[in-house]
Amino acid sequence: MQIKEIIVVEGKDDTAKIKQAVAADTIETNGSAVNQKTIDLIKHAQEKRGVIIFTDPDYPGQRIRHIVSQSVPGCKHAFLTKEEARAKRDKGIGIEHASVDAIRDALGAVYELTEVQPIAITKEDLIALGLVGGPQAKTRREKLSQKLRIGYTNGKQLLNRLHMFQISKDQLAKEMSGIFQEEQNES
Repeated sequence: MQIKEIIVVEGKDDTAKIKQAVAADTIETNGSAVNQKTIDLIKHAQEKRGVIIFTDPDYPGQRIRHIVSQSVPGCKHAFLTKEEARAKRDKGIGIEHASVDAIRDALGAVYELTEVQPIAITKEDLIALGLVGGPQAKTRREKLSQKLRIGYTNGKQLLNRLHMFQISKDQLAKEMSGIFQEEQNES
C-alpha cells in the first residue's frame, strides 16, 4: 500500500511501525511542543503532496493533532482506537504498538476536514440516541467512534467531529442501530 501524502507522526518509533505497514514518508513532531520549524515543514509538505495527521489516541496526540490542523489547513486525519494502539501488558498507548493491519485500516479510512456545513445532526439527536447525558453515553460514544474511525470524543466534541467529518444522519442512524443491536445481544 503506497501513501501519496506525507504522514505526520509523533516520533521515530511511529515512523518505523508505519513503514512496516505501508510505503510512506513521515514528518516527526518529536513531542507535543511542535516548533515553528516543524510547522513550516508540514506546510510545505501540504502544498506539495498533502498531509495526513496520524497521532496517538491520547491527550498529547490530540494536542499535536489540534496544533497542526490549526496551523496547516486542509490536512487529512487518520485515527487508531485506544485498543488498537495499546501496548502488550498495558505498557502505554501509541501507533508504535498497533498491528500492521490496524495501521493499514486507519490509513484506508482517512477523513478530510472541510468547512463545517450545516448538517442535519443536532445535539437533541445525540441525546435521543443516548450518546450524551445518559448512563451508557460514554460506552456508546466509544463504540460509535470506533465504528466511524473518528477518534474518541467527549459529549461536547462528538457533534463537532460528526460535522467536521460530514457524517450524515443516515450514517449515524445505521451505526447506532448496530450498537443498539449489540447491546440487546449482550443482555
